[in-house]
Amino acid sequence: MTGLHLDAGSLTEPGAFVREAGFQPTEVSGTAVRGHIDIDERHHTPWGIVHGGVYATAIESAASIGASTAVRDQGQVAVGLTNTTHFLRSITHGRVTVDAEALNQGRSQQLWKVDVRDERGRLLAHGEVRLQNLTPGG
Repeated sequence: MTGLHLDAGSLTEPGAFVREAGFQPTEVSGTAVRGHIDIDERHHTPWGIVHGGVYATAIESAASIGASTAVRDQGQVAVGLTNTTHFLRSITHGRVTVDAEALNQGRSQQLWKVDVRDERGRLLAHGEVRLQNLTPGG
């Protein structure tokens, strides 16, 4: 993992892939992450609804940002081991909120839950991400 930077900005600023998916973190801590995606036709499947990969990406990203923030002071990062995303409701446009919360934070692994909701508060997707705490180059 050469070239990895652990400054706060690199943890809270989404990379190119996440930016293209549209996830924008607005609140970040080591125990919770909040953000949003402004959904439009760029996020659609050929059938005109949001592609599930958009939600899976937001869920993985929010959990990874929070988990890495939690272990940053130890010189570590957190990487996803499993991402279980449940797609519950489809939409075509609007702002969705992404709320991530740490369920368990151990020495070597973390478990996060993430909910994606529409503007009316309806649950669109729910995910859980298990992450491994790693020391880069270690």
